[in-house]
Amino acid sequence: MKPDAGRFKVDAARATLNATLRQNLNHTLGLIRARRDAAFEALTAPEELQEIGQAIKQESLARLPELLERLEDRLTARGIQVHWAETADEANAIVLEIARRRGVQLVVKGKTMVSEETELNRFLQRHGIEVLEADLGEYIVQLAQQPPSHIVAPAIHMNRREIADLFHEKLGEPYTVDIEAMTAMARRVLREKFKTAGMGVTGVNFAIAETGTLCLVENEGNGRMCTTAPPVHVAMMGLEKVVANLSDLPTLNRLLTRSATGQAISTYFNWISSPRRRGEKDGPEEVHVVILDNGRSSVYSDGELRDTLACLRCGACLNICPVYARIGGHAYRAVYMGPIGKILTPQLAGLETAGHLTGASTLCGACAEVCPVKIPIPDLLLRLRQEGSQPTAAGRALFGPGAGSQRKPAEAMLWKGWQVLHDRPAYYRAATALARAAAALLPRRAASLSPWGRRRELPVPARASLHALLRNRPGA
Repeated sequence: MKPDAGRFKVDAARATLNATLRQNLNHTLGLIRARRDAAFEALTAPEELQEIGQAIKQESLARLPELLERLEDRLTARGIQVHWAETADEANAIVLEIARRRGVQLVVKGKTMVSEETELNRFLQRHGIEVLEADLGEYIVQLAQQPPSHIVAPAIHMNRREIADLFHEKLGEPYTVDIEAMTAMARRVLREKFKTAGMGVTGVNFAIAETGTLCLVENEGNGRMCTTAPPVHVAMMGLEKVVANLSDLPTLNRLLTRSATGQAISTYFNWISSPRRRGEKDGPEEVHVVILDNGRSSVYSDGELRDTLACLRCGACLNICPVYARIGGHAYRAVYMGPIGKILTPQLAGLETAGHLTGASTLCGACAEVCPVKIPIPDLLLRLRQEGSQPTAAGRALFGPGAGSQRKPAEAMLWKGWQVLHDRPAYYRAATALARAAAALLPRRAASLSPWGRRRELPVPARASLHALLRNRPGA
């Protein structure tokens, strides 16, 4: 799916009327928020930890070109093959070439948002290669033939009864709503695939430039199976995932796990530093890293919007967002949904394609408060809205043809009129006098003006202006 302004309004409206979806989201998001809050309250100085995490990511971004070169050198020295992909198509082609060279017929995948971004599954399947998601949530939405609806919890929009129906229909298993039994069903399928898969594909949470280490954070063990059992492991990462030093990792991981799932530490933390060495009994024969740009260099080139690339993909901003809580992730029709998606997707896909997402926000600021590395999401939303409505916003037309693509002539004329009235006192006095005279003729509710006004009353102009009141006061 690709972002579409017209479809977004339709999908969002339909989602708000879906009582089951709302119940599923409210239940799970409430649990996640409570766990996250408890995890941070248990810290001695949570604000200080966030500030340190922010500083680490800011330093890594400031030194990004240098760190990427160092990472490549360290990885290569350890026997890991590094591939650079400017576009999603290039990344997919690299993975396909590796698979064909090794005669791979089955790929098992751990959770990786980059592969969602490149639509790797669909690409490999078109070329005759079976792809199976190993993360339980991803496996559920794959069976349902749906995209993920959350960055961390892909099947958050489904309840156990819906999943039970899905497993019964797709796997031929006995119907049960017991979570442990359903997990066992998925495990039986996946373990057989792990034994025969020719390639494992995963994401990368952190890539340490100092040591040439790839880090993968997970809770189910499927990631470890994807990195260890198949003879070939391919890790896909956005170029912003690089971190300077190994000593930076504890802070970032403490922030990630608490923000994502409310855990002090995840069940599994995988360190990938080389292919199988001589004498070792397990591990892949080859390890490849595909480092993807796909528009990130353009984001990086802007000193303000660069903060977007600091994201840890924890999903905390989705969990707190009042808009996401009401419409879920599918309405966005984008890989990255929620607050982070509203600033990242328009930059990667272009304002002309996804600029409408910047308006799907209340600007309440909750996302910035919970962000573990303090990304100023509301500020960046306002910047992108300005870019979308003004072709040369503050002299910084970052997106070329995309800049100004969200401009609405009627709205622009309205604000121009507002500016003229407030620049010229005589015009302002005439307009307010006309508004007072017409007040009796206007409807009390603004439903006829926009959907926003259906539950709001129009303000009633005062019978006299402040100047008139001051002139007529006693003793004036």
